[in-house]
Amino acid sequence: MKKVITYGTYDLLHYGHINLLKRARELGDYLIVGLSTDEFNAGKHKEAYHSYENRKLILEAIRYVDEVIPENKWEQKIDDVIKNDVDIFVMGDDWEGKFDFLKDYCEVVYLPRTVGVSTTKIKTDLFAGDRK
Repeated sequence: MKKVITYGTYDLLHYGHINLLKRARELGDYLIVGLSTDEFNAGKHKEAYHSYENRKLILEAIRYVDEVIPENKWEQKIDDVIKNDVDIFVMGDDWEGKFDFLKDYCEVVYLPRTVGVSTTKIKTDLFAGDRK
């Protein structure tokens, strides 16, 4: 079985998230999502609209996702790859090169982001009252 792992906050879930999860799952047989905890997000000066537990519930309902694990700190990725016997680490290409250190442990793939959508854009549009 080929295992794939990816990480993120997955707040205000949108079709860009679904595209990433679908493409990541197509690279293997089992997809693990490392979901940023509320505490980890706070350390990054980032606040999710939905709590960790609610974001986890949403991700677990997506057919491409086989397992959700907590992401508590940046440094856990090597341990997660080893512990879960991961073959492929996947992130969006906006992170290109940032996780190349994992190439000693697994294949690293940066997937192109879905054009025209992001959580930041959604929040900006909602705050501005735009409906696009």
